[in-house]
Amino acid sequence: MSTYPDEEQVIAQTRHWLEQLVLKHNLCPFAHKPYQAGLVRFAVSAATRPGLLLADLDRELRHLQATPATELETTLLIHPAVLGDFYAYNDFLDTVDDLLAAQGLEGIFQVASFHPAYQFSGTEPDDTENYTNRSPFPMLHLLREDSIEQAISRYGDVEEIPERNIETMHRLGIDTLRRILQGGQV
Repeated sequence: MSTYPDEEQVIAQTRHWLEQLVLKHNLCPFAHKPYQAGLVRFAVSAATRPGLLLADLDRELRHLQATPATELETTLLIHPAVLGDFYAYNDFLDTVDDLLAAQGLEGIFQVASFHPAYQFSGTEPDDTENYTNRSPFPMLHLLREDSIEQAISRYGDVEEIPERNIETMHRLGIDTLRRILQGGQV
């Protein structure tokens, strides 16, 4: 029996995190438009091994590539049953890069990383800045390079975003951040 919630619960909790943290606190100023337009795909992988997740990732990249950005801007590939250990997940990101290169997708797509135990180098596990990349479940965020470039050109100075996000995490505090990840209200 799985210790993870079903697909609907995974998506609901991920949407909650996206709405209550990422969008509400403007962690990614580029996320509002595609989310509000319904152009974000929430895909849940049932993979229990990294190789199966890699196959799901390849399938999702192909789906994104075959679908116009006007219909699908980005995909959150959520994988609650595999790579729960952050260090194994972090190592898997090299495999993700290898897949992009092998499929000729470098420069077309990039994959951003989110994990419940995300930890930046040089930080302690409970440092609030880690919550800029913490999510309720391990996930891979598939992004179109063209869309990123367009968003950056519209937004302007993106250099300030990471520092502003760290300040936001400090302001919210560890208890609030944990509550959001667990599906609670702020």
